[in-house]
Amino acid sequence: MSKVIIIGASGHGRVIADIVRASGDEVLGFLDDDLSLTNILGSVADSKKYPNLEFIIGIGNAEIREKISRLPLKWYTAIHPTAVISPTAVIGEGTVIMANSVINNGASVGRHCILNTASVVEHDSILFDYVHVSVGAKLGGTVSIGKRTWVGIGAVVSNNIFICGDCIIGAGSVVVKDINIPGTYFGIPAKLHIKE
Repeated sequence: MSKVIIIGASGHGRVIADIVRASGDEVLGFLDDDLSLTNILGSVADSKKYPNLEFIIGIGNAEIREKISRLPLKWYTAIHPTAVISPTAVIGEGTVIMANSVINNGASVGRHCILNTASVVEHDSILFDYVHVSVGAKLGGTVSIGKRTWVGIGAVVSNNIFICGDCIIGAGSVVVKDINIPGTYFGIPAKLHIKE
């Protein structure tokens, strides 16, 4: 049984706590820099007080996850028991795979990614570090998603699509062409949103 501390005590962190417990492991508590929160063990810097424990980041923001992931900690990977993961898939450390998610044959998921509830990553797709695939989002086969990209709730990415890093794909959007410029994309088909 792993003993786990979750970094981030808000909603996302609490969902991860449920996953850890459902996996038969123990949540020892939360660390958060918002010291006004109740029931936390201390700030993120206090992680050094627990050298023999495992940690997972319960924060949605990819840049913050990336920064925290540089701490010299032992990272826990949280996989909900209802997730369906091919034995040929590769899952990076610190990643969270939530209830009813599917990761199919030959897929590769990087470090500290979030595959939210009922998301689908089809065969031979590659997700680089810190990617977030939101609730109900679907990635077709042989899709590549760059670092820190966030695929919004219910979005669909067609087969054989490349999306570069540092993108936001809006909720309900459909991506049918490669995306090579970082930015925010939404619509059917998804197009770059240009701020006026």
